[in-house]
Amino acid sequence: MAVRVSAELEQFQDRIGHRFAEPELLVRSVTHGSLGTPTRPNNERLEFLGDRVLGLVMAEALFKADRNASEGQLAPRFNALVRREACADVATQIALGEVLKLGRSEMISGGRRKQALLADAMEAVIAAVYLDAGFEVARDMVLRLWGDRVGGVARDARDPKSALQELLQAQGLPPPEYAEIERTGPDHAPVFTVELRTQAGHKLQVKGAGTKRQVEQMAAQRLLEKLEGDDNG
Repeated sequence: MAVRVSAELEQFQDRIGHRFAEPELLVRSVTHGSLGTPTRPNNERLEFLGDRVLGLVMAEALFKADRNASEGQLAPRFNALVRREACADVATQIALGEVLKLGRSEMISGGRRKQALLADAMEAVIAAVYLDAGFEVARDMVLRLWGDRVGGVARDARDPKSALQELLQAQGLPPPEYAEIERTGPDHAPVFTVELRTQAGHKLQVKGAGTKRQVEQMAAQRLLEKLEGDDNG
């Protein structure tokens, strides 16, 4: 029996730039385990495959982009491109959460916005395209969706907290301090306000969603950019 594709999934295909010859692959890729049944497969197996396809695409892209980079330089760049945060960011960019098929409990708990769920579904979509049209088509889609992230990954691969600590230590200063000023929002989607302080007199506050560590990284990145801008000026 032919699978009916909803209007929302028709639009989603436009956003990812691929029309499925086998629409059932698309439907399976956006069906979460909370809704899957023996007669309605979920996307867990596709996640497994998509993770490997994404890894090969990025390993090949990085290998070709910088032929002088060592394995030690390529590894953190690779990790930055395939990690959960990157996959969830791309998923948000293409509004993948809007087309996810979720069970009632996941829907109520904000599943369409959960980073882990979005990242897994993004990998499942990659696998679905791979099975539908082959590696080259999947690779082209991934590189198109990841866009400038691939070219700028040498900078993005830095761990901002570690880089800031190293910079301060080079100046004879102790590591920075991070203080949680406020936490708002529901448990499944908290928003943190973090204050970063250094003994050199720097102080800034950053507010963001995700985990507290992610917001601390945002604060460190912001101070790094300020310090590097001052140096270049």
